Amino acid sequence: MDQKGYRRGSFQSSTSDEDMLEIAGASLDFSMAEDDPPLDREMGGFTSYNGGGMNGTSKMMDFLEEPLPGVGTYEDFNTIDWVREKSRDRDRHREITSRSKESTWALIHSVSDAFSGWLLMLFIGLLAGSLAGLIDISAHWMTDLKEGVCLAGFWFNHEHCCWKSNTTFTDRDKCPEWMSWSQLIIGHGEGFAPYACGSGIPEIKTILSGFIIRGYLGKWTLIIKTITLVLAVSSGLSLGKEGPLVHVACCCGNILCHLFTKYRKNEAKRREVLSAAAAAGVSVAFGAPIGGVLFSLEEVSYYFPLKTLWRSFFAALVAAFTLRSINPFGNSRLVLFYVEFHMPWHLLELVPFILLGIFGGLWGAFFIRSNIAWCRRRKTTKLGKYPVLEVFVVTAITAILAFPNEYTRMSTSELISELFNDCGILDSSKLCEYVNDFNSTKGDDLPDRAAGPGVYTAMWQLALALIMKVFITIFTFGMKVPSGLFIPSMAVGAIAGRLLGVAMEQLAFYHHDWIIFSGWCSQGADCITPGLYAMVGAAACLGGVTRMTVSLVVIMFELTGGLEYIVPLMAAAMTSKWVADAIGREGIYDAHIRLNGYPFLEAKEEFSHKTLAMDVMRPRRNDPPLTVITQDSMTVEDIETIINETTYSGYPVVVSRESQRLVGFVLRRDLIISIENARKKQDGIVSTSIIYFTDHSPPLPPSSPSMLKLRSILDLSPFTVTDQTPMEIVVDIFRKLGLRQCLVTHNGKLLGIITKKDVLKHIAQLANQDPDSILFN
Repeated sequence: MDQKGYRRGSFQSSTSDEDMLEIAGASLDFSMAEDDPPLDREMGGFTSYNGGGMNGTSKMMDFLEEPLPGVGTYEDFNTIDWVREKSRDRDRHREITSRSKESTWALIHSVSDAFSGWLLMLFIGLLAGSLAGLIDISAHWMTDLKEGVCLAGFWFNHEHCCWKSNTTFTDRDKCPEWMSWSQLIIGHGEGFAPYACGSGIPEIKTILSGFIIRGYLGKWTLIIKTITLVLAVSSGLSLGKEGPLVHVACCCGNILCHLFTKYRKNEAKRREVLSAAAAAGVSVAFGAPIGGVLFSLEEVSYYFPLKTLWRSFFAALVAAFTLRSINPFGNSRLVLFYVEFHMPWHLLELVPFILLGIFGGLWGAFFIRSNIAWCRRRKTTKLGKYPVLEVFVVTAITAILAFPNEYTRMSTSELISELFNDCGILDSSKLCEYVNDFNSTKGDDLPDRAAGPGVYTAMWQLALALIMKVFITIFTFGMKVPSGLFIPSMAVGAIAGRLLGVAMEQLAFYHHDWIIFSGWCSQGADCITPGLYAMVGAAACLGGVTRMTVSLVVIMFELTGGLEYIVPLMAAAMTSKWVADAIGREGIYDAHIRLNGYPFLEAKEEFSHKTLAMDVMRPRRNDPPLTVITQDSMTVEDIETIINETTYSGYPVVVSRESQRLVGFVLRRDLIISIENARKKQDGIVSTSIIYFTDHSPPLPPSSPSMLKLRSILDLSPFTVTDQTPMEIVVDIFRKLGLRQCLVTHNGKLLGIITKKDVLKHIAQLANQDPDSILFN
């Protein structure tokens, strides 16, 4: 999406500072005053056009018989026209097919074009997997680098450094090859790219819906986000790498799209690639290729045809295979969270699982409201002017609060792994310090035991860690650093689940004769698995924040290998979604989309109001008349005056002002580029030259200036609805076809226009909310 725009030297902006919205360092014009003229002001930065003149012979030609650079492309912070892009792709495919019958070279080009999608998925998978492996290895290395360095090789992390050491199992963390900084220093061991920050998923969702943010998926964003993501994850802040990895994978997909003309010149086809790239990002983030595909389908993608489904699966598979080949964790697995629980769950345990779901829903709703309130305060106060200072302050507070507690001092991924762990006979963690008064065991299948002092100490530390994680994550997510939300949310849920799991375990041990335990839990049996409760709690909290369901369950069982625990995961995920939706309908990503003012039309919401297209179209009753262009009676000067005096993204073309019979629709950007190029390349084009949008023109007197034919840039099939069309259908059309605008007619006569932002504003007004504060602030 890094494309050069057309010349801007002859354009001046007339937009006031009050009408501008700052999004990640860029200014957007989303002003929608009630007395605005009818067309969308998406080109507000280019409101004045000054053309030059040139004398020459009198003649007429369609100078656009050869494509001109820039015609048909989009400006930054604009929305794409999916219908037009699909039409362009069909034309391109027909041309390639017809040429393939003429020569061998054309046939080879046709075959390569057919397989370009699969080849692109292969490249995306390889690149995303490689970058994910690099990030994982670097993050673990830098996390351990805070504590010490490996003398055998500074590039080894703590675990890898001690692999060849002959230390005992209990002293496995102490080896001569690893030296802490205190040991090295005092002799004893006690004691910018603006778009690279944030999660990236809200912006990816908006881009996939047809919005254009140039540079957001560019090469510099990829490079800087990859580097800073390593630093952010290893810093100890309450954030994760999973969301940013989706952004990284989409950057890979966008950059690789430039290798193929099929995707480089078609924004709609490129978004199919980005959907597959998002699946590959989740695949390498969690080691869950199937979950990645479902995540892209359920949460991120706006348009997801069957062809994209298969290609997404292929890209996710290649990415997971690449990451597995790199083996960043050194355990021959894709993730750190793989668990093997030895006992099945019982039906009565669904009650505590549902309680965890309720907790997850409450936590999700609380987090979204609190985080959005803090982010809104950051955007509307002086706090937003000091992002670096904010990062330093939050980092310092996190370090002060986290260091005294060993469960917050360790990395969040290691914490989740320990919470998921099913205690074995050789585990030395405090979470596994039970009273061992049994005589024999069958392998690792240990019975329920009385909690020892270490377990009680761990419970208090985990309770404090839970409080700290709940509140510090609110202020961390949304800072000007790469920050994911998956891992912190899972950590909150895993802590709550482990606390509940240990409580249930001790309850079953001391009161196994209670009626709720008597049927399935006898003395000396292994009844409760606290690690399972931690896993279910992690799913519940993640679902409460993101509102994912199917993809969440699949990600969790791929992440942990707990295939037989799908039902508890489903129960917790659904309960958390119901509870969270009862408090607020939006997930965290939708809330940030709304906060940032992105023109995103949610496909999941139902529109049930009984309004008509005439209630939403512009011009309204007291508005100026609709600005139109006639097909064969306007001069170059007339068109330049319209461009000068208006800031609309396009103009309807009619037969005449009297009839108002619709001919087509022409984009402002294409008009500007076409007139500029005609003045340079076509003799005789002056201000009084007539512009024609028809196939044929009447003969002109010899003294008349040359005419300019621009029919090739005219969209002859703009989407139209009648003034009596229900808005329920219009909203559905905008969602499913991805329209930028549609024209409103009555008995074939043009009445007005409805843009995507008109629809968004109408929905907000019907919800009895201030649209300016909801959609465009």
